[in-house]
Amino acid sequence: MRFAYKYRLYPNEAQVQFLENQLHEACDLYNAALQERRDAWKVCRKSIHYYDQAKQLKPMREEGLLGLANFSCCQDVLRRLDKTFQAFFVRVRHDSITFPSYGDGCRLLDDGQLRIQGAGRIKVKLHRPVEGAIKTVTIKRDVDHWYVCFSVERDSVALPESSEEIGMDVGLDSFVALSNGKEIDNPRHLKRGLAHLRRAQRRLSRRKRGSHRRRKAATLVAKAHRKIRNQRAAFHHDLSRRLVKRYGLIGVEDLNIKRLSRGILAGPVHDAGWNSFFAKLWYKAASAGRELVKVDPRGTSQVCVRSGRAQDAYGALA
Repeated sequence: MRFAYKYRLYPNEAQVQFLENQLHEACDLYNAALQERRDAWKVCRKSIHYYDQAKQLKPMREEGLLGLANFSCCQDVLRRLDKTFQAFFVRVRHDSITFPSYGDGCRLLDDGQLRIQGAGRIKVKLHRPVEGAIKTVTIKRDVDHWYVCFSVERDSVALPESSEEIGMDVGLDSFVALSNGKEIDNPRHLKRGLAHLRRAQRRLSRRKRGSHRRRKAATLVAKAHRKIRNQRAAFHHDLSRRLVKRYGLIGVEDLNIKRLSRGILAGPVHDAGWNSFFAKLWYKAASAGRELVKVDPRGTSQVCVRSGRAQDAYGALA
């Protein structure tokens, strides 16, 4: 199975400048390739594909028109464009570069440091060992933090068998209602962090466009969003891990979350992050050898008029 490991990087000032330049070069390459495709279709009604543009990379590098240090990273940028062009994406900001082949421009050293072509050795906070064969490496910028993500292939490790079964009903008042009667409170991370976020956004709105103070204010807004996002992800990881560790069979609602997120409850639905939670639950269950099943959400939140007992996610009385 494919697994991903994410670690914090600690580059020095020169390495930060180099990585920033690499992201800028990746963005320029993406935008130039996108514009070439648009112009070719607008003028000649001709579609340009990945291989047409990839053949231009070598002469561009030889002429000094392309500043990405690693050739495979250039190819990965064009692959991203090839995947997203059909959706007519507009110009985007690149916050990551990917080394598609481990060892080609990026390698994890025995002393725990990461060697990146052009940047040298960078300190990594390896809070857990990298298990499995590393396939790809992605360097990512998150505001003023840098991370490295390893995509690895390894065998899944099944947890001890469990005969316990549980049904789940996600909601907004309580994040999860379990078929055994227990409820997990909804932490509402966005609502709790909204006061700080609003102050940061008001400060940003008062700054002059293009000024240094506006860039600093924008960084504070991004940091506020990052804190909320990290708190939500930590909650999802903790809850999904506890459920997978205890139960051998987990039933979840087959919800149309995209439709729910477009209505009057869009804010609370986005704050709850059900999609992100289900994604974590699915891959944790698969790697642990647990069974996760989707059930029809109709009737999963009813109460029996005779006994007063709630129905679980299987449609049977708890």
